[in-house]
Amino acid sequence: MSDPYAGHVTPGGPSEVRVLPALTIRKASVSEQDNNAYLLTSTATGDQLLIDAADSPDRVLALLAEGTGTLSSVVTTHQHWDHHRALPQVVEATGARTAAGADDADALPVPVDVRLGQGDTVTFGDITLDVVHLRGHTPGSVALAYHDPDGHTHLFTGDSLFPGGLGNTKLPGQSFASLIEDVTTRVFDVYDDDTWVYPGHGDDTTLGAERPHLQEWHDRGW
Repeated sequence: MSDPYAGHVTPGGPSEVRVLPALTIRKASVSEQDNNAYLLTSTATGDQLLIDAADSPDRVLALLAEGTGTLSSVVTTHQHWDHHRALPQVVEATGARTAAGADDADALPVPVDVRLGQGDTVTFGDITLDVVHLRGHTPGSVALAYHDPDGHTHLFTGDSLFPGGLGNTKLPGQSFASLIEDVTTRVFDVYDDDTWVYPGHGDDTTLGAERPHLQEWHDRGW
């Protein structure tokens, strides 16, 4: 059966839903920045994890209600303000634990329960996600990888990797050299071309679609 999921959502519009054997992924867009929020639901247990409570608390809470169980954790991919504007309200409403990259945690508007680093894992219900630390857009940016035992890898990259290139590295404290190094060695050198990429804004992509452009990105410096 073909997968109807396309990965395109609009701010305030309906969620896109991808149903895998062990995990359901829901994607919604909030705010004028077209921020993506992702709700992951374990098929077996109903436990849920949210990636980026970016904005519009009512819309994010409605996204949670589309799922089937309790929200275990909220993972914030990085410290930039547009990715955590709804975090205090979501935590207050759900009591969920919070997690973020260790080097970004102190910049978030709520206390962070779990500080993440390269090689760590995040678990909810029977689902385990691998943590990939990608330095450069922010010091503590993290991606999360779900390895579907019946399919390909699903990689949630925050603002570190998009269709067409890397996240912004032109502001003070950012580093293109660090980001291209980490994305190359920790993502493209590790995961197959069929890995599906869910970015922090806009539409999805695959590593296979982006891999031919790595040298181009390196040469242009952004």
